[in-house]
Amino acid sequence: MAASSNSSLSGSSVSSDAEEYQPPIWKSYLYQLQQEAPRPKRIICPGEVENRPKYYGREFHGIISREQADELLGGVEGAYILRESQRQPGCYTLALRFGNQTLNYRLFYDGKHFVGEKRFESIHDLVTDGLITLYIETKASEYISKMTTNPIYEHIGYATLLREKVSRRLSRSKNESRKTSVANEEHTAVEKISSLVRRAALTHNDNHFNYEKTHNFKVHTFRGPHWCEYCANFMWGLIAQGVRCSDCGLNVHKQCSKHVPNDCQPDLKRIKKVYCCDLTTLVKAHNTQRPMVVDICIREIEARGLKSEGLYRVSGFTEHIEDVKMAFDRDGEKADISANIYPDINIITGALKLYFRDLPIPVITYDTYPKFIEAAKISNADERLEAVHEVLMLLPPAHYETLRYLMIHLKKVTLNEKDNFMNAENLGIVFGPTLMRSPEDSTLTTLQDMRGRISWTAAGCRVGSCVS
Repeated sequence: MAASSNSSLSGSSVSSDAEEYQPPIWKSYLYQLQQEAPRPKRIICPGEVENRPKYYGREFHGIISREQADELLGGVEGAYILRESQRQPGCYTLALRFGNQTLNYRLFYDGKHFVGEKRFESIHDLVTDGLITLYIETKASEYISKMTTNPIYEHIGYATLLREKVSRRLSRSKNESRKTSVANEEHTAVEKISSLVRRAALTHNDNHFNYEKTHNFKVHTFRGPHWCEYCANFMWGLIAQGVRCSDCGLNVHKQCSKHVPNDCQPDLKRIKKVYCCDLTTLVKAHNTQRPMVVDICIREIEARGLKSEGLYRVSGFTEHIEDVKMAFDRDGEKADISANIYPDINIITGALKLYFRDLPIPVITYDTYPKFIEAAKISNADERLEAVHEVLMLLPPAHYETLRYLMIHLKKVTLNEKDNFMNAENLGIVFGPTLMRSPEDSTLTTLQDMRGRISWTAAGCRVGSCVS
């Protein structure tokens, strides 16, 4: 089935100069089908129905049979009524006329109306969305099944002319300040660039660290017409028409999301904080090798704290550690953690440990955790080394780089053991439970694995490397 096109429906425009930028061709076939879908027609009950649920209106006809419902609908496409089941009193059914037949759906209410996954404020919206879905899936089932075969996502040539321009903008925004009017103009221009174009620009930015990251898709309700940025087709329905990546803003069909590559380029505007943020998401958003918290804290600790007695073992004041956390969340890489503000180095070490504890996915990820524990239990040193090395290769690159950098730092701490009294075993006790957490919320499992976590971390501290 051939799809017609209408780029004006997309609302996607970056420049008024057509020679500089040509918007993608958004496919309007499914949009046209939605416009053609039958409209809901409520069949009102002429009399007052006893025991009508307060959340139903006059479309409720009480206890009637399927045959009576069919007769009331009168063969009118899009007509609907609500009825109470004769066989199961207290259960309610939506009777809807579509495709020259009456369809019956079990109806539920939990503050919102639903027959499936989608939940609606009103029965009218539920029926409207249902008719759109039924109509489109009936008329274009084959077309929908083939939507992902030739995606625009794989052929983003329309963004080529913008790549250098956007890259320069992103670079300049870090290194120079502009006048307010110019800044506002640049911001407006970048706002008009779709997440697809933005991702293309970042991909071709040599300064961007090429860590792979999966998209964080969540079901989303779009206000107004929206097109899928993977297949370029219209996203149909009234609510929950597709999914949006909460990190980069990519909008796609739910079925298309399964085909999108792991190339999420997080947008700083969507990353609300530094602590409690996924590690890879943070470094991609800030275009750094490692989380800036790790770099800045370690730099400060090595500058003035390596000889501090009980380094990492002694705790700083909790409220001061929380202040450092808020400073990073608020100011990012501009956070001031100097001795003038926080003279006690234990506050900085506490903030670093808190960052690792707050990670939603630990540095040693949940899926690699069991393999690390098994590798740590191998008695033969050479075999253990090989096993640990193999597991390390399974870590996400940003996690591996962060772990490598931390181990180099902890090695420096052990070199000052005569002053700080922190040997590898002590550091293993401090960092083992923080870097590696069991995916099972079981006290027994945690205790059983504790020795392996401590010994592995201690071994890494001795050699200043991830591999013992």
